[in-house]
Amino acid sequence: MQRAVRAERIFDGWRIWHGGALLLEGARIVGMVDKLPHGLPVTDLGEGLLVPGFVDVQVNGGGGEMVGPQTDAPQLARICAAHRALGATSILPTLITDRPEVTARVLDTARHAVAEEVTGFAGLHLEGPHLDPARHGAHDPALIRPMEARDLELMEQAARDLPALMVTLAPNAASPAQIARLRAAGAVVSLGHSDCTAEQARAAFAAGAGCVTHLFNAMSQLGNRAPGLVGAALCSDVRAGIIADGIHVAEEPLRIALQMMAPDRLFLVSDAMAAAGTDATAFTLNGRQVFRQNGRLTLADGTLAGADISLPQSVAHLVGLGVPVERALAMASRIPADVIGAPHLGRFSPGARADLVLLNDSMQPQQVWTAGQDQL
Repeated sequence: MQRAVRAERIFDGWRIWHGGALLLEGARIVGMVDKLPHGLPVTDLGEGLLVPGFVDVQVNGGGGEMVGPQTDAPQLARICAAHRALGATSILPTLITDRPEVTARVLDTARHAVAEEVTGFAGLHLEGPHLDPARHGAHDPALIRPMEARDLELMEQAARDLPALMVTLAPNAASPAQIARLRAAGAVVSLGHSDCTAEQARAAFAAGAGCVTHLFNAMSQLGNRAPGLVGAALCSDVRAGIIADGIHVAEEPLRIALQMMAPDRLFLVSDAMAAAGTDATAFTLNGRQVFRQNGRLTLADGTLAGADISLPQSVAHLVGLGVPVERALAMASRIPADVIGAPHLGRFSPGARADLVLLNDSMQPQQVWTAGQDQL
């Protein structure tokens, strides 16, 4: 049976409707209407902004837990639940650089999560271990290594098995042929943690890499004669995730990216860690202590270790800089869904999953629904 949801403002993934209503049937979206059909049951949410559930493709952890050696399907469910409360109803739990056996275990766990239909689990992101030691960031450089045949085969199979597999790698750790095979298997290949030249980046893009991970962070920067990965990304047609917390990327480069990149190319990621959704002031990452203070997550030497921000807070940051609210919201919903090939997420279009978030004027979640069911 169809039902309607009304709110003062409704963002459908592209534009904001004023005075319209969203039609649902079970767990799916029927569409948007200006006027309600006669006789439908109506839920009136009153003031606020109703938006599609946000999609976060880079989530290292949450709720006090990190994706890692002990990860199992129940843990992934808890991490998904922690981010659902923060407004991200679909996420890619992210394993950062680790040992081969850990990667294999987490890939198997991801398959179990699919089989068990873990709510909010949209696939997996492998950020490493095939990175550039020169740009390791908070990744353990001792665990970084070039991609080998066995690694490639594992990821190819996982790309076929999972709803989405995103792989962040460096061009000097994986060949164009390996990138092409990953892409052919269905993986989303993203360049990151790399000191590569613009020429190397362009070769990787040509081979099938279609994305850049946390633009500006842990990569070769834009120079007048050496454009680096940043320059190659800005002047290409690939998409790029960005951390909009005012810490990872200063206002000026953020504005440059927003101005240079077409609206559907730049999207938001949280790069969240175990602290997300908790009051924790510290946690452990690969045996190292990470400290939480003043909106920052850092190792003992001051290296940034992920971010301490949610996607709604990121949207609020962009809006505060003057970014149109429609673009900021799309960067947290429809665009990342498109990045992972999930047209049923991040929008209120016919047939999409009825994941809804009600935001207040500060862009903070007041109510969350997944598949049409109230979660808060």
